[in-house]
Amino acid sequence: MHGTVKWFDSEKGFGFIIPDGGGPEVFVEYTEVFGDGFRRLVQGQRVEFDVRHTKAGPEAKSVRIRPVG
Repeated sequence: MHGTVKWFDSEKGFGFIIPDGGGPEVFVEYTEVFGDGFRRLVQGQRVEFDVRHTKAGPEAKSVRIRPVG
């Protein structure tokens, strides 16, 4: 799936992604963001991710930051 980061709190380590094509916002934790060092996301950033459906709602898994352009 692809989407855009709605917001991400770097101190708390979580946020939400708006999926392309609509649907409910997807919860994301820093532990699911691929990368070296401190893993965080930035509002407006484009991402690719898998979704796991839970009782609390959809959660992003294996989040990959998409290159700009």
